[in-house]
Amino acid sequence: MNQINIPFFKWIVGILAALLLATVLAPFAIVPAGTRGVMTTMGKPSENVYSEGIHFRIPIIQQMHLMDVHISKSEGEGDAASKDLQQVRVKVAVNYHLDSAMVAKTFRDVGQTTDDVVARILDPARPEAFKAVTALFTAEELITKRTLVREQIAALLREKMTRHGLILDEFAIVNFAFSPSFTAAIEAKVNAEQANLKAERDLLRIRVEAEQKVASARAEAESLRLQRQEVTPDVLALRTIEKWDGHLPQVTGGAVPMMDFSKITKKDMTATK
Repeated sequence: MNQINIPFFKWIVGILAALLLATVLAPFAIVPAGTRGVMTTMGKPSENVYSEGIHFRIPIIQQMHLMDVHISKSEGEGDAASKDLQQVRVKVAVNYHLDSAMVAKTFRDVGQTTDDVVARILDPARPEAFKAVTALFTAEELITKRTLVREQIAALLREKMTRHGLILDEFAIVNFAFSPSFTAAIEAKVNAEQANLKAERDLLRIRVEAEQKVASARAEAESLRLQRQEVTPDVLALRTIEKWDGHLPQVTGGAVPMMDFSKITKKDMTATK
C-alpha cells in the first residue's frame, strides 16, 4: 500500500511545485477589466500605470499589484451641530472611484488597496465635511435649503478626495435626524402655517363670493333702471295684451267695450306685474 501511495504523493507534490514555479516565474502579469496595475521592482513602485491586458515582467524581481477603479458606494453617518446649536445626525451616501491616472501615486502615498484608500481618506473626510457645512446653517435651513447644503458638503468633500486620487461621482444626503423636541416644534410650526394658509384661502373665497353678489345686484339694478327708461305707451299696451287672459269683461249691453291702451300709465303697468 505504501509503495503505491508514495509515487502518487510525489506526483501531486510535483504538480503543485510546477504550478507554483509557473506562477512565480511567469514572465507576464494580467490586469483584469475594471482595474489598474502598479508594477513594483524589488518593492519599489513604478510611476507607470498599467491598463487592462497582459504585461511582461521580470519573474521574482517584479510584481504587479492591482487597484480597483470601479465605481463603489460608501455610506456613513455621524453627529453634528447646526448654526443655532441644534444637534443633528447626518447620514450620507457617496459614489466614488479611483482616478486611473493617479493610481501609482495613490498606491505609493496612501495604500496598496482601494479599501486602504477609503479607510485613510474618505472615511475621515466625510464626517469632517458635513460637520463643517451644517455649522453654517440653522436647523430649519438644513431642511428648507437641503440642496444647497448637499452641494456645499459635496464640494468640500470632493476637494479633499481629489488630492489623494479619489473622484467623487455622486453625493447624497440620505437623512437629517433632529432631537424629538425640535422635530415636534417643526411639525407644530408647519401645522400652524397650513392652518393660516387655509384661513387665508377661506377669507379670499368669501370676499370673492361677496363681490360676485354685489356685482350681480348692481347688474340687476342697472337692468331695471334701463327698463324703466325704455317704457313707452306702446310697450305698456303690449305688456297689457301679453297679460290678457282672453276673456272680455261682462257688460249688460250687447256691444263689446273698446279699450284705449294709450291711457294706460306706467303706474298701471307696474300694478299689473
